[in-house]
Amino acid sequence: MSFFVVGCGGIDSQEPSELLGTQEAPLTETDVDVAPECQGIIDFLNVASFQTLDQYLPSDVASNLVGYRALSPFATLADVSSVPLVGSARLEQIEGGARSEGYIGASCVGIIDELAVSADDASRMVSLVNSVSSTELHDILPYAWNGAVNLLNLRPFTTVESIAATAGIGSVSLRNLRNAATLSDPLEDLIAAVNALPQPDFGAIMARHFDRYELTTGSQYYSMQGLECFGIDPDSLPYGTSIRSNLADAAEVRAEVEATVDYANRYDQLPPSVVAQGLANLDARITGRSFKGCYFSYAHDPWSGNNVAFFVDTVSGFSVLTESYWSE
Repeated sequence: MSFFVVGCGGIDSQEPSELLGTQEAPLTETDVDVAPECQGIIDFLNVASFQTLDQYLPSDVASNLVGYRALSPFATLADVSSVPLVGSARLEQIEGGARSEGYIGASCVGIIDELAVSADDASRMVSLVNSVSSTELHDILPYAWNGAVNLLNLRPFTTVESIAATAGIGSVSLRNLRNAATLSDPLEDLIAAVNALPQPDFGAIMARHFDRYELTTGSQYYSMQGLECFGIDPDSLPYGTSIRSNLADAAEVRAEVEATVDYANRYDQLPPSVVAQGLANLDARITGRSFKGCYFSYAHDPWSGNNVAFFVDTVSGFSVLTESYWSE
């Protein structure tokens, strides 16, 4: 990724079409505040002349932006917002200038609550909010309880703007939703590949999104045993649940997921690249994190058995479930 430093009164050193040609990406896969498809907003600020910026912004704001980038090029929206006189209204004007000058197109929805959102990200965010369980949504938004309740009551949504406009949803919550919707795409590709394997009698399935409360009630099982949980409110768990004192760490989560993938892929049917990219993405999401979760076994009938583990990041709500099974 390149940035361009241009002093006051400089000329636009690169054509917008050249910049746009390197900015396409299917989903945002890192915790940044500018989607790849919206990178042109940052490029516009780093490349456009003072005269161009002055067409879309008050002169003192344009001067401040040019002065900032002379010392250090903009890399994030947080950088831009740190410039004196730049608030939400100025960010909207900056986005308008970048769009008018051809630095961003329809693939960038725009800046919403200090987050530059792509069309692909927006679509995934809308899908997540409309389909996620109440339990998982509250895990994703641990400090926005009212916002989560309002989203549940108002869904289905059709736009990310309407999600952002929901009472109780601010910039932190919107970014949490974006992260939950897009940052684990390679892992979700691996999960889909595992679940698609032909495994009639012995196999495994995995999930990224699930209702952990529903899983632990046990009402849908023929029998359930050995429920051991950690970090989850005991009052929300069935009587007799074993409570483990320590949370899970990244090593425990990695070992469980990798063992499940290996069991499902015992005949080496999965493309090695899908496995490698999925596990690398998992590592990126779990390193240095702590997780609540549970282990248990259940059966649908006397002739089968299933072993389940799930983990939920105690801060971000990132979650993953593994399940191995056998049947006669």
